[in-house]
Amino acid sequence: MRIVFAGTPEFARIAFEALRAAGHDIVLALTQPDRPAGRGLKLTPSPVKQAALAAGVEVAQPRSLKLDGRYPDEAAQARALLGRAAPDVMVVAAYGLILPQWVLDLPRLGCLNIHASLLPRWRGAAPIQRAIEAGDAQTGVTIMQMDAGLDTGDMLLEKIVPIGADTDAAQLHDALAQAGGQAIVETLAALESGGLPRRPQPAEGVTYAAKLEKAEAALDCAQPAGLLARRVRAFNPVPGASIRLPGLADPVKVWRARALPGDAGAAPGTVLRATAEGVDIATADGVLRLLELQKAGGKRQAADVFVRGWQP
Repeated sequence: MRIVFAGTPEFARIAFEALRAAGHDIVLALTQPDRPAGRGLKLTPSPVKQAALAAGVEVAQPRSLKLDGRYPDEAAQARALLGRAAPDVMVVAAYGLILPQWVLDLPRLGCLNIHASLLPRWRGAAPIQRAIEAGDAQTGVTIMQMDAGLDTGDMLLEKIVPIGADTDAAQLHDALAQAGGQAIVETLAALESGGLPRRPQPAEGVTYAAKLEKAEAALDCAQPAGLLARRVRAFNPVPGASIRLPGLADPVKVWRARALPGDAGAAPGTVLRATAEGVDIATADGVLRLLELQKAGGKRQAADVFVRGWQP
């Protein structure tokens, strides 16, 4: 098929490469403008742009696709490019821009989205992190026929991905990215061979995955240990959970933690013990054991190393 691909981060790049490996003709890639990155804040192209340029695929980076929005000239240029591309389908994966109706209507087969959850659960911006935070046993990817709503379109294909007891957001992201690449290739193969039934999303079970906020990174020990341990996994690697420990002026990043059952017998936030096994913190319900920590300006350290340089 002739494909216009719209995506930005690594999650999308995996799907881009899977489509090319399957023999599809990606005639145009849409991606977000280059952003400052690294210590030098050098303008850096997105993973999708890098992959597209390496493959000789034309790239467009409009700041908006709304013809009546803040950047109408860029939207008009994108419209001209899409018209010339004459795609059979647009594949969208973590693109970062809202698609107006003229984009949804342009491809012969419409726009297909690779969404990192089992819809209608976790519509929205942060489905990977929210699934871990909520304690879900599984998630997955859904190939969805896009409409004007927020992840509300009909479903074409799903792939289930389990969430292990110690799975963090980085690990789940990688598993879902691979599943997404497989799912979109299977979807297009089915469409080429005669079609794929479209299933409306059920009205029951709708949840929204709100965008991650930096303020959420601070662990509140007035909450249960189980929730805090899941939040540590959900926020690894971004934005990274943090906690304040006595004797240290700045918050400490927490990269791994475990919830221990039982009554701590102390006020939430109290450091119960600091040993080679971990730093145990009292919470509203149970004990949170910190297993991997990072001081401000320092490196990640296992608990046995961390406690040798710090005592509560």
